[in-house]
Amino acid sequence: MIPPTASLVKYENPVLVSKSTDKKGVKAKITKSSQQPGVAALGSAGPIPSPPKGKLPPVDQQKTQQTEEILNAILPPREWTETGQLWMQCVSSTPATRLEVVNLKEQLDMRLQQRQARETGICPVRRELYSQCFDELIRQVTINCAERGLLLLRVRDEIRMTIAAYQTLYESSVAFGMRKALMAEQGKSDMEQLIKSLEAEKKDLEKQVMDLKAKCDAIEKREAERRLLDEKKHNEEQQALKKTNQQLKAQLEGIIAPAKK
Repeated sequence: MIPPTASLVKYENPVLVSKSTDKKGVKAKITKSSQQPGVAALGSAGPIPSPPKGKLPPVDQQKTQQTEEILNAILPPREWTETGQLWMQCVSSTPATRLEVVNLKEQLDMRLQQRQARETGICPVRRELYSQCFDELIRQVTINCAERGLLLLRVRDEIRMTIAAYQTLYESSVAFGMRKALMAEQGKSDMEQLIKSLEAEKKDLEKQVMDLKAKCDAIEKREAERRLLDEKKHNEEQQALKKTNQQLKAQLEGIIAPAKK
């Protein structure tokens, strides 16, 4: 494990815990050594043991120890191994001054600029730096008032849960959008194939319409010519019949006229 990177949270100087990498024994030793008689561990439900006989520890020392335990519960110590040695670094329990708060603001602005964090939109770098800044503010508030620090811890956890919920919702919506886009793309290709087939069918039907229209024009032309021929033949027959009728009428009159005399 590489040493942790620089953070906006103020930590104490690293302490060499053990030369071996066995963390279980080290954690047990740290827990045992951090608890003093008469002070219950954070979150323990057992009864508080009676203090040993003799001089009691000062009240300030007890309060400082309780504050350190709360700080370690809120912001766990960082541990890493380097050249086979286990190092640990706890958060600082020193109260912050006004100058440190101003420096925290300047450090935040400088790191936002150095890491090129985006000012708007989703940016993991900006979120990480602001989370570190909020943790540092929780540390400073917890030193002065542990209850206020624990309340800020609840606020921080609620914000993280809300962001995680929004992130899950965003990822699910992106996945849903991708599925819809793929379905639309597949439907688009199907519709394109359908459009091509319909256009080909349209061309065939247009060709059939043109052929049938040409046939109709040819039939109309042929029928018109045949009608003209029929009319001409009919007129010729009519003229012939009229001529024959006149001839027969003339012959009949020629036969009837001598008989009357």
